[in-house]
Amino acid sequence: MRTSDFDYELPPELIAREPARPRDFSRMMVLNRRTGAWVDSRFRDLPDFLEPSDVLVLNDTRVIRARTYGRLERTFARPNETTREIEVLFVTPAGPDIWEVLCRPGRRIRAGDRVIFEDGELEGIFGERRDHGLCVLRFRPGSSIEDFLEAHGHVPLPPYIEREDTAADSEEYQTVYAKTWGAVAAPTAGLHFTTPILDRIRARGIEILQITLHVGIGTFIPVRLEDPAKHVLKAERYHVSAETASRLNAARNQGRRIIAVGTTTTRTLEYITHKYGQFEEGTGEADLFILPGYEFRAISGLLTNFHLPRSTLIMLVSAFASRSAILAAYGHAIGERYRFYSYGDCMLIV
Repeated sequence: MRTSDFDYELPPELIAREPARPRDFSRMMVLNRRTGAWVDSRFRDLPDFLEPSDVLVLNDTRVIRARTYGRLERTFARPNETTREIEVLFVTPAGPDIWEVLCRPGRRIRAGDRVIFEDGELEGIFGERRDHGLCVLRFRPGSSIEDFLEAHGHVPLPPYIEREDTAADSEEYQTVYAKTWGAVAAPTAGLHFTTPILDRIRARGIEILQITLHVGIGTFIPVRLEDPAKHVLKAERYHVSAETASRLNAARNQGRRIIAVGTTTTRTLEYITHKYGQFEEGTGEADLFILPGYEFRAISGLLTNFHLPRSTLIMLVSAFASRSAILAAYGHAIGERYRFYSYGDCMLIV
């Protein structure tokens, strides 16, 4: 198995740079993972493809306004060296008043350098470097990072969208059920849902449960090694309540289908069942990297968007269906002009 096995050519014009409006107007391909056959449909028909005994599991993480801009001041500046503006992406809290961040440009940042935001409203001092290009940024005790980001941060749209965020993105790059603050990317399979669609699903007797996985850079770090098994997936924070774990175990014992909305939900549920043998309540960090050959223990179906080539996400969906079925379905989607990636269309795999 090679990383290049998960490559495909996508015409740039099929990258969705705006969401479907309304949300549930997106298209949906329904893929039978056993036969490889597919049906072209619309997301608003999702309830018709679910069974009354199904359990639908959502990720209720809320995207933070994580992208900011600050002024970098060197601890040991060269003569005539001027301050410069840098972009700082707040990735994950790493302790009281400490965050792991990504900076652009970031190669020349040294421990002890200072970054000043909004003319001194917030200041941080850089510490050590960590894996995946992350830097530690320490703030004064009691700094209200959450309030600052909500007031001054930008929606962290993926780079391939190739535009600045707008006021509309504050709502559209967020699921309608987003609740728990902490993600730096949206669980994009959930972006298609509307309140009326959720009401229709419940009206069919389908149980809807929620877990939390705060989507971090682990989701979108590219696989640079030709042997994907050597890629290290950065852990992401999760929480599953006791009630949700109990209901999932009951559904599993009754032989009901558990349908995960998104790869983030999938990784969380599979991580927990892989570790404990069943669903367990708790808070922790999930780092399960799912590749073809993995034996799924938690889910029976998956709603997901169309993913980047050579990514951990296309590898996960290839593990759930098969690489050949996924690449054939992607080829069909390209031919039918589906819209790809975060703001694009979706696929239901059952």
